Amino acid sequence: MSKYLINTWEPEAPAFWKSEGRGTANRNLWLSIPALALAFAVWMVWSVVVVNLPTIGFKYSTNQLFWLTALPGLSGATLRIFYSFMVPIFGGRKWTTISTASLLIPAIGIGMAVQDTSTGYPTMLILALLCGFGGGNFASSMANISFFFPKAQKGYALGMNAGLGNLGVSAVQFIVPLVITAGVFGSLGGEAQTVTKLGHQSSMWLQNAGFIWVPFITVSAVLAWFGMNDLASAKASFAEQAVIFKRKHNWLMCWLYTGTFGSFIGYSAGFPLLIKTQFPDVNPLQYAFLGPLVGALARVVGGIIADKLGGAKVTVWTFVVMCLAVYGVVQFLPHGGVAGNFTGFFWMFMLLFAGTGVGNASTFRMIPVIFLTERQRAAAGKPKAVQEQAIVDANKEGAAVLGFTSAVAAYGAFFIPKSYGTSIALTGGPDAALWGFVGFYISCIAITWWCYARKNAAMPC
Repeated sequence: MSKYLINTWEPEAPAFWKSEGRGTANRNLWLSIPALALAFAVWMVWSVVVVNLPTIGFKYSTNQLFWLTALPGLSGATLRIFYSFMVPIFGGRKWTTISTASLLIPAIGIGMAVQDTSTGYPTMLILALLCGFGGGNFASSMANISFFFPKAQKGYALGMNAGLGNLGVSAVQFIVPLVITAGVFGSLGGEAQTVTKLGHQSSMWLQNAGFIWVPFITVSAVLAWFGMNDLASAKASFAEQAVIFKRKHNWLMCWLYTGTFGSFIGYSAGFPLLIKTQFPDVNPLQYAFLGPLVGALARVVGGIIADKLGGAKVTVWTFVVMCLAVYGVVQFLPHGGVAGNFTGFFWMFMLLFAGTGVGNASTFRMIPVIFLTERQRAAAGKPKAVQEQAIVDANKEGAAVLGFTSAVAAYGAFFIPKSYGTSIALTGGPDAALWGFVGFYISCIAITWWCYARKNAAMPC
């Protein structure tokens, strides 16, 4: 029997939680957060790399660059479908270690590929797809942490894990522009590339965009292996978890979480290139990291607010704010040959990122409450053993739904940048894509209000 396996885990029992549950849960949470942050950094690294590829000699069209930005989202979202079910099969400790270590493959691959301008576009596409390993990790990480905490603190725990984990997006957009300006690894890091801009030459080490994460990934994987735990009560086969596909609320929450997290990750991936195409005189890497930073911190706050006010109520108002923010973004874009207003555009996007962050937390607060309430209703009036089993089943279902909804929502990392590219190609600007997002948010408001937030909702949460 492994010393890392915990056979008895009862977070809803106050005495157990106070004596040993809280400490163990928090240790697993604080080892999960940096691993998830690194996963997000690797997942979103192309959002920064693509902006620099043309400056060092790669001859790619704008549409090809948008494809490189979007493909990690496509592969990451697809991997999440499988990662959603891995923790109950392999155990949280084992899977966190494996999934974190897998990030070394794209990180090292990118560092090697960008050093040679003869590297083929198909190779770059493969590396972009491999960065999806980072996107997949979120599903398993959130499912794992959800098992450790009681119902009353799930909003806090999931908000901290996801919110601070989401900081990896901001970190990659802040750190990479700094580390590519210096030979951080000396001769081990390879030769510099020469950049010519406005008649002036400078050096760039774009390979550091991948290499800089390698030591941190290695340390995080080791810490996960020696510091985290597996829970016996979380064990479940795929067949046991697959019951979620029959649950109506699984599919409704997929739709809503696509509106929040899908927006966050899609806007994060496309923000630098959108700035570059709409405001050519602005250096996008000076501002791009701020959006994901605001969204990530808002998610932490949103989890706490949702615990106090209820996830559904917070979600409704979040989507209202997001609609208004997108309307504001459209007003400040360039139109008809008239230059846009970058300041207004930037602040509307900050409001939009804040909305996605709060909404990420509030929707994820809704999921475990919905499934626990549903199973407890079914077990009401039955023997105590049945009621206790209902809680175990609810936690397994809720964890699987957390992972699966995150998988569906992650396709936003593909569709939003690709929507920008398609809209620009067909109409000359991103407005059509943005108005499409507003329409989607209105549908999310209607679903949340009718099913979860109105006075006589069937499943208030």
